[in-house]
Amino acid sequence: MMREEKRRMLAKLAYLFYVEGKSQTQIAEETGIYRTTVSRMLAKAKKEGIVRIEIADYDTHLFGLEEYVRQKYGLEKIDIVPNDPEDSLANTHSKVARTAAEVLRNTVRDGDKIGIAWGATLSSVIDELDPKSMTGVSVCPLAGGPSHINVQFHVNTLVYRLARIFQGKSTFINAMAVQENKDLTNGILQSKYFESLLESWNQLDLAIVGIGGEAHSGEKSQWLDLLTIADFEQLKKEEAVGEVCCRFFDQYGNPVYIGLQERTIGISLKQLEQVPKTLAVARGAYKAKAILAALKAGFINYLVTDKDTLMRVLELDDDLENVKHFC
Repeated sequence: MMREEKRRMLAKLAYLFYVEGKSQTQIAEETGIYRTTVSRMLAKAKKEGIVRIEIADYDTHLFGLEEYVRQKYGLEKIDIVPNDPEDSLANTHSKVARTAAEVLRNTVRDGDKIGIAWGATLSSVIDELDPKSMTGVSVCPLAGGPSHINVQFHVNTLVYRLARIFQGKSTFINAMAVQENKDLTNGILQSKYFESLLESWNQLDLAIVGIGGEAHSGEKSQWLDLLTIADFEQLKKEEAVGEVCCRFFDQYGNPVYIGLQERTIGISLKQLEQVPKTLAVARGAYKAKAILAALKAGFINYLVTDKDTLMRVLELDDDLENVKHFC
C-alpha cells in the first residue's frame, strides 16, 4: 500500500480500538488482519503520533513526578496534589486531606493493626473518611497526647474516630507525650497498663503520621505546653529539623536531643521504620526539611503532599534539574 493508505489503515484500527472500544480480536475478525498484526499496528499508530492520548482536566506530569520521587526515595506509594493558584491555603490543605483519606481507605485491610499520631492534619484526614465495613481492625495511639489542645486533635479522639470508621477496637493512652523527667517516663512505660500498648507498637501493620517542622516557642506553637525554653534551645543547638510522633530528628533522620527522647512517650523512629506501611501526610514549605529527612531515613514509605511542598523538598535535595520536564 501507499504510505497514505498505510496511515489511513492505522487510523482506522485506532478508531475501532480507542473510540469504538472493540477488542483486538474483534478488529482482526472485522478487517481480516491477524490479531498480532493488529497489536503491532496499534502500537505503531501511537509511535507515529496518529493516536495521542490525553487525560482531561488533570496535570499528567504529576504522575511522572510521582514515579520519579517514588523510585528516588524508595517509597511504596506517593500522591502529589496539584496546586491551583486560585486556591487558598485552607483549600489546598483540604485537598491533601481528601487525597490522604482515599489512600488510607484503599490501604486498610481486614485484621490490620493501625497506629495513629495526633494533630490537626490527621484530624482533617479522618474528617474526609467515609465509613468502611471491616473486620478485626484495631487502632492504637503512637504517642502520648498534649496537655492543652483542642480535643478534636487529641490522639485518643483520633483513635476513637478512626476505629469507629473501620468498625474496629480502640486502645487509648493516659499520658502526655513529654514528661518532666525520664524517671516519670520510665515509670509509665514499665507500668502494667502500658504493656499491651508497647506490644502493639511492635506489631503494627499500618502507621498514620504527620510530619512536624522545626519546633518553635511562638504563641501558637503546639509544643508550648510540652517543652521548656531550655528544650527549644537544645533542639536548635542540635539542629533538629522536625519530628514524627514527637520524636525529633536532624537532617539525616537521626534522633536528636537524647535527654528529650528519654522523656518522650511514643513509638521510636527505629520501630516506625519496621512498620510495613507508614503513611505520612504533610504539606507546607516550612516542613520541607523534615519531609526530606524522613524520606532519606526511610521511616515513612507512603507520602501524601502537594506539588509546591514536594518541589521545595527536591530543591533542598539539589534535584530540581532532573524534574524540570515534569513541571
